[in-house]
Amino acid sequence: MTDTWSNTGRGLRTYPSLLLASCLLILTVRLVITASEFDPYSILGVSRSASQAEIKRAYKNLAREWHPDKNKDPKAEDMFIKISKSYEILSNEERRSNYDRYGQMDENQPFGQSQHHGFRKFHNSFYFDESFFHFPRSREFADSKYMLHHAQFNSDVLPDSYKRPYLIKVTSEWCFECMHIEPVWKETVQELEPLGVGFGIVDLGYERRLANQLGAYRAPSIIGLANGRITFFHQAVVREHLQQFLEALLPQNLVERINDNNYLAFLDGWHSENKPRVLLFDQVPVVSLLYKLTAFTFRDYVRFGYVDQGASHNPKLLQQFNLNTYAPTMLLFKEHTEKPVDIIQARGMKRQLMDEFVSNNKFLQVPRLVSQQLFNELCPVKQFHRRRKYCVLLITGEDEAFLSGNKAFLDFASANKKDVLRFAYVYQRQQQPLCRALLHNQAVASAQVVVLERRSLAGRVMYRSVSRGWNGSEEDKHHLHQQLELLQKDPSYLTLDATLPELNNEMAPIFIVQWMNAAYDYILQTYDGVLYSDWREIMPLLSLVFSALFILFGTVIIQAFSEPGESKPHKSKRKEQPSTQTEDDAASRASTSSRPPKKDFVEVTELTDITYISNLVKLRPGHINVVLVLTNICKNALLRKFAKEVFSFSGTETLHFSFLNADKHREWMPSLLRSACYVGQSESLDDEESSDYSGHVLALNGYKKYFCLFRPVFTGDDPNNSSSESSVSSDSRRKSRSRSRSSSHSRSRSHSREDGAKPKRGSSRATSIEVHHKLDKLGMWMERLMEGTLPRLHVSAWPTLDDNSSTES
Repeated sequence: MTDTWSNTGRGLRTYPSLLLASCLLILTVRLVITASEFDPYSILGVSRSASQAEIKRAYKNLAREWHPDKNKDPKAEDMFIKISKSYEILSNEERRSNYDRYGQMDENQPFGQSQHHGFRKFHNSFYFDESFFHFPRSREFADSKYMLHHAQFNSDVLPDSYKRPYLIKVTSEWCFECMHIEPVWKETVQELEPLGVGFGIVDLGYERRLANQLGAYRAPSIIGLANGRITFFHQAVVREHLQQFLEALLPQNLVERINDNNYLAFLDGWHSENKPRVLLFDQVPVVSLLYKLTAFTFRDYVRFGYVDQGASHNPKLLQQFNLNTYAPTMLLFKEHTEKPVDIIQARGMKRQLMDEFVSNNKFLQVPRLVSQQLFNELCPVKQFHRRRKYCVLLITGEDEAFLSGNKAFLDFASANKKDVLRFAYVYQRQQQPLCRALLHNQAVASAQVVVLERRSLAGRVMYRSVSRGWNGSEEDKHHLHQQLELLQKDPSYLTLDATLPELNNEMAPIFIVQWMNAAYDYILQTYDGVLYSDWREIMPLLSLVFSALFILFGTVIIQAFSEPGESKPHKSKRKEQPSTQTEDDAASRASTSSRPPKKDFVEVTELTDITYISNLVKLRPGHINVVLVLTNICKNALLRKFAKEVFSFSGTETLHFSFLNADKHREWMPSLLRSACYVGQSESLDDEESSDYSGHVLALNGYKKYFCLFRPVFTGDDPNNSSSESSVSSDSRRKSRSRSRSSSHSRSRSHSREDGAKPKRGSSRATSIEVHHKLDKLGMWMERLMEGTLPRLHVSAWPTLDDNSSTES
């Protein structure tokens, strides 16, 4: 009995646990089924292969049917939310693809989690009950009209920010802080939206692309948008701070403070700014936000001023206009500053009333055409016959001689106000392309009146110029009135056709001002981002900066350690090579060359049996080897002089420098000259064969098998043998001229004259002063070599040093 009761007790104790597990299992299955019942395709009534056009058409029909304002069914609001949610999923290709593959509806949900979607939702519902945290089960319907999408933001909101500022809230689902600021946000919307402030909401989960464009990476965030510039709000979320933040978004000096001292200058400013003036009289010392927002909207058309009626320094202004001090009053002035053209007065000034008041008077009676935008608004393109608009344009000047005619034109326009006529004037000096098109490139000394009608946005107009010009006399007024009457009766009165160029923007700021404003905005945004951004957000910028600094300092350190090491081989080469740079090399650097030298010395290689093939026979195409011919006696002197003359050309990569010892290879030079195509110069060849070749320089092109020859020049004066030297020089010049006459090549003639005389045949060993001056004109010859103007002597094949060596032996 004891065992039986104990087992029964265990069974009774186990039964509640099994019951609870069964209930949980049933609840879980129902939640999974409920979660899987949400099918956007079935809600919209489209197939899974439906196109975007079909989805959009179905959404519009269902949204129109289930809109809570039209459908009074209690379930209409929930159904409308489901329809909107379904359209958000299917209208986005990425979210639709995720849903089709994994059943996902959040584009940020990782792949592979859809199979546990129902359990995750049950888990969230069980532990984080929405009713416990006062979360709404879905987004309120009132917020749906403020939701922003990427395309909508760029097409509508961003351009509209130049007319009114926007406050944008960045939020996301399951955001606890978003719940805390929601009451303040709603109060701010209810208070500022009637004043003309725009509002928007961006969901981080669904509009990640727009959030990245705004620079918002966390929720909640509040962003201000004005003039296309984005500014983040960083203070405590209270109504006063939000209003101050909104006023800070507006440009400075939107509204000018007016008193007895400056009101005349303010009203007379219409002429320079080409804008009407609006004065608001009120008892409040601070300009209201409503008035600032109105001024921001119409700042391109009207100039706004504010008068504090309670101030003690405005009695003259108040007495002149005799205003009621118990209600705010707005006065609008145009060309006549003594009397306003329009006035409104109301205790509760509304935004709609102020907009209508300003928009109906945003142009002067006779405005000056200062931009293409003003021309488009003042003289619109003809669209319908009933909306035909004629523009009466006065082409005048800025001098005092035109002032009387301009004033008479203003009086005529004031007396002939009609809906189909728009009067304007333009300065001929400021809008020369427009005036040339209308006046057929004729320079006129007096003002002209042109009546035109715009036919297309491309600039095509029909026009007619009023004869006899415009002087402002009564006769001119009467004649113009008759012309306008004829035009209104018969539109074909305009007989001329022209295409007008785009007008110059006279009010555009200069480039330096635009650049400074852009730089200021960029610096301000950068400072704001660095000061308030999360470190994770600015980490890419910091990584880029530190990488650049590391590369910069690393390069400097490597150069600092590598320079001493690279200078040591140079010193050793100076000792080994006999053709190092002398103390006079500074003078050679001033000579012209294609490239500056890369080293402080000239590398000169001796042509031997080993180096002959690589330095001449197999020389790369386009490369030239400059070879100096010398002997053992004059080797050191000629190498120093050779290095000095060719140093400025040593930076050229296609030039190589070598020397040939004539004592070792005596037959190489005569063999080269015999094999050259030296037609008609046998005498010259005989002379060359029997002469001393020390000091000769050859520019050898191994690939194309030709060479250019430099003969030594004696420019030094020997005081002991001046006569013999002169005879040698004259005799050599005569020989050179005789050779040039017998040559058929024109370049050989100039070469012989410039190269000068060569050593006398059979002369003894050259003296030291002759050796020193043999290469005096080598620099000029090298310049001609670089220019390609030297005569070229072609050979069929290069003579070998082996044969010459054997001959010598």
